[in-house]
Amino acid sequence: MRFDHSSGQYLDREGARIYFETTGASSGRTVVLLHGGLGSLSDFNSFLGLLPPEFRYVGIDFRGHGRSTIGHEPLRYALYQEDVEAVVRNIGAESFSLVGFSDGGIVGYRIAAAPDSRVDALFTLGAQWRLEADDPSREMLGGLTAPMWEEMFPESAAHYREVNPQPDFEKLVGEVVSLWTDESPEGYPRESVAQILTPTLIARGDDDPLFSMDEALLLRDRIPGAGFFNIPFAGHDAFEDAPELFAAALSDFLRNPRKRQSEE
Repeated sequence: MRFDHSSGQYLDREGARIYFETTGASSGRTVVLLHGGLGSLSDFNSFLGLLPPEFRYVGIDFRGHGRSTIGHEPLRYALYQEDVEAVVRNIGAESFSLVGFSDGGIVGYRIAAAPDSRVDALFTLGAQWRLEADDPSREMLGGLTAPMWEEMFPESAAHYREVNPQPDFEKLVGEVVSLWTDESPEGYPRESVAQILTPTLIARGDDDPLFSMDEALLLRDRIPGAGFFNIPFAGHDAFEDAPELFAAALSDFLRNPRKRQSEE
């Protein structure tokens, strides 16, 4: 199983074309995978083949990322949320599990906290739920430029230019930086995470500079019955640093979503 950026479909949404792919068992329970900022659905290939084959996996490129066009509206987590919900309706999933990395997890919190949520299991990795004024990651997120990203992740930028139908990396980075520092209600879910009732597992790499242990534990205590998984010897993108350990934990959770026993 893998995503290939060539076998998917488009859904037209509010001036943008949202690209998505499916793999795995066509009749299996749906698992939606949401990537991080400036990434794409192909990022999940490092562990996708290690996941249980009985599920239907749906990868979605956020607008402006991968093969999705950016549209004309400013990027917002609420807009990502609406796009994902539209794709899920389009494929006819009555309910689904959601796996979100970084920005994908932030969107996952928003979707799972919605009153009409159809998420039956939520697994996030390195996903902040708020960005406080004194958060040490704020300067890092707000100061990113396109040349900085290309220097750190040249293959990521090259892949974007290869597959995106309307590539403009400078514009995308500027939009994503504004998204990361957005303090409006259309941004981070903040205290609305307390409305998440579905089984939730919050994961982070032990060396993640963007999502601290303190913030992760505060988040765990706000989501009723949420579990917490700290991945040793791994950074922000822990699924690349420890793919087998990550996939084992995710596979177990997908097959048996549950809340902490003390909260049941």
